[in-house]
Amino acid sequence: MLHAMSQPVPVATYNNPPKLQSVVTIAPVPTMSLDQLQNEVQHAFEDHLTVDSLLFTSRLLQAEFREHLISSDQRMLPSFNYTLPTGEERGTYLAVEVGGSNLRMALVDLHGRDHGQAALQIRRTACSPITGEVKLLPGHSFFDWMAREIQNMMVLEGETRENADPLRMGVACQTSIRSGNVLGMGKGFLCSDTVKNHDLGHMISEACQREHVNVELEAIVNDTSSALLARAYVDPATRLAIVLGTGMNAAIHLPISGLDPSKFDLRQVKPKRKYTHVLTNTELSMFGKNILPTTKWDDDLNVNHMMPDYQPLEYLIAGGYLGEIVRLVMVEAADTSGFYGGKLPDSLLVTHSLDTKTLASVQSDTSVGLMTTRNLLQEKYASRTRPSAADAKFLRNVVQSVSRRSVAYFATSVHALTSLLQDLDAESGLQSPLDHISIGCDGSVINKYPAYMETAQETLDQMRVQESTNRKQVFLEKTTDSAVVGAGVAGALAGNSPPSSPC
Repeated sequence: MLHAMSQPVPVATYNNPPKLQSVVTIAPVPTMSLDQLQNEVQHAFEDHLTVDSLLFTSRLLQAEFREHLISSDQRMLPSFNYTLPTGEERGTYLAVEVGGSNLRMALVDLHGRDHGQAALQIRRTACSPITGEVKLLPGHSFFDWMAREIQNMMVLEGETRENADPLRMGVACQTSIRSGNVLGMGKGFLCSDTVKNHDLGHMISEACQREHVNVELEAIVNDTSSALLARAYVDPATRLAIVLGTGMNAAIHLPISGLDPSKFDLRQVKPKRKYTHVLTNTELSMFGKNILPTTKWDDDLNVNHMMPDYQPLEYLIAGGYLGEIVRLVMVEAADTSGFYGGKLPDSLLVTHSLDTKTLASVQSDTSVGLMTTRNLLQEKYASRTRPSAADAKFLRNVVQSVSRRSVAYFATSVHALTSLLQDLDAESGLQSPLDHISIGCDGSVINKYPAYMETAQETLDQMRVQESTNRKQVFLEKTTDSAVVGAGVAGALAGNSPPSSPC
């Protein structure tokens, strides 16, 4: 921003005090119209979204997936879960989800797939905030706190089970786990370094014993694998799940033969021959570098990110970044095209100040003159002036372009994963007899952003029709509360497995 300044203020003297000089802000002279910039934005974000282009991108992603099935310790990670639920599992299970800000607990009743919508029910839920103070608990103290919260929830529900069999428990977490050991607890957890490379299951179980919590830990899954198990319990065609909210990830049930044996080298217990598939954490967000076309605004976001290039697909698709991409376009529009009178409110000059919820409101605005959007921006971002109708129209067009690309790349990722799955099934001779594939979808973007899932489904259908191979039809299915429900299902699966099988 340019500033016109008067001559330097002279040194003050008693007889000749200086006159106060004002600072005058001069708005930049527009170098292009909003319509011209809008055309540039639309071409940059949407020119690569033809069905043929998306199919080409899918093939490149499939090749990258295959590379990491062979030689990667960060992507395509097989879990300790080998089978999907049959739908016959029954009983009450304690499900625990360890998130970045909350510890969620639930009693999950499994009644059987033949009960339809009543196949599984959450009977009791409790939520304990993981405050800053809790995150600062040293060593194993965090797990002791966790055990006490579980005990409090069980007492409220009358499930203390004194002198009775322990309540079987499954845990879902966003913690990075490989071969049963903790790789990291995430940002802000003091115990992270202390417990790194320790067995997470043992730490939780020992804490429950110290706090006299009568539970038996059966299984630990990450949140995306949990979503797959939750959906698969009610739909046998489920082979994949995606969580798309602030971030993104996918889990898939792959033939073991498709993964290099080195993927299992760190395990004390190797998968037995009777297992044909393994639930695999793809770490999908980390794929796509040098495959997915990017714009100058994406490149700006990436280069200024604390972890540039780390999650290239997530930076283009997920809710944690859509608002920032739009904001960066807004900054340029103010500098070059007179958007917002040439000066954004100070609040919108702050990185990541524009959230996805605001984008959703802008995209769905049908008010006359887009007055709803104009009022929202003025009120939410403390603007002295209401943006013009032309500003609101430009913003809505930008939001639509950014969200269309997100949907298209999401659909392309799903197409690539389901294509890989079908090819590996065919190569291993383990094709599913079902004529379609169901995908469990959870997360605020996929389930709540206006028309996101519907548009992604349409894109997948178009890609299937366009390609020459005989792919199975793919259906996106909304899944809610999948982390806690899936943890309960994981507990049931492990509890019903032979004692020698790993969980």
